[in-house]
Amino acid sequence: MPQLRVMLVVTGDDFGYCPRRNQGIVDCFQAGGISNVSLLVNAFAAKEAADLAKRHSIPIGLHANLSEGIPVCQSLQQASTLINQHGVFLGKIGFRQALERGQLSMKQVELELRAQVRLFMELTGHLPHHMDGHQHVHVLPEVREVFAQVLSDLRIPYTRVPVEPGLHSCPWLPAHLKRFYMQVEKDALDSIPVFKRYGIRWPDVYLGLTTMGQNMSIPSLQRALSHALAAGPSGTSSSASGSHQPMVTAELMVHPGYPSHPHEGGCGEGPDDFSQSADRQHELSVLRDPSLLALYSRERVQLCAFKDL
Repeated sequence: MPQLRVMLVVTGDDFGYCPRRNQGIVDCFQAGGISNVSLLVNAFAAKEAADLAKRHSIPIGLHANLSEGIPVCQSLQQASTLINQHGVFLGKIGFRQALERGQLSMKQVELELRAQVRLFMELTGHLPHHMDGHQHVHVLPEVREVFAQVLSDLRIPYTRVPVEPGLHSCPWLPAHLKRFYMQVEKDALDSIPVFKRYGIRWPDVYLGLTTMGQNMSIPSLQRALSHALAAGPSGTSSSASGSHQPMVTAELMVHPGYPSHPHEGGCGEGPDDFSQSADRQHELSVLRDPSLLALYSRERVQLCAFKDL
């Protein structure tokens, strides 16, 4: 039986967060460690990031943000259900709590998502090749329906469905993180019929929750890849010789960069602890390690972008 081939989109999230993140992502792309980026359009260095993507021909999509910083849509910046008394989004947990209490206007969610796509097009000159949610907000109840409608209307073909094989059996995740990730997975599974109904696509396998920050290593990435291979082929790809090879498509979510300077970055509130920590640079080091690139070659993993799927 022919060996399974993996088409792997390695997406650097939070592009635009700060100049140090941008530089780390570009360095990682040039070293062959990532193949795709996801842009935060309301972030401190979004314009610089879009310019860098153009200069270096980096495939780019939209990291839709409803939980951190200031809305893009001007009509929502003064008074809306999406912001607190300081005029900023409610945060990763605050957004989820407000949603559970029925306090969020889905019309305002739609206005903000469309405003972010418009700003993305102004910055890059084209529609995003893919669109996902910062802190996985796009798979939350109610939001997923609005999100899918916007993607369908604007003909944005791809999204992310964060259901990671191997999550349940991962031995190194702390209990609080595992609980949060399991809820993300449940929301993602519930999103699948909605996304299917709107004709939106996503890779066969999602990876990245078990390999974030200090949890990223060559062995942990090898473990994640083995789960992708175990998922089995979704279809076949034609080789140059005309023979058909079984193939699986996958996305690996990563967060490389250099640590943010204390007052430089974020989405209107300054950089968070994760962005100022050594975790980002640790990911950058692992992703461009020659032994990881050799592993890809050995396992017949080909890095690509969403537009190549």
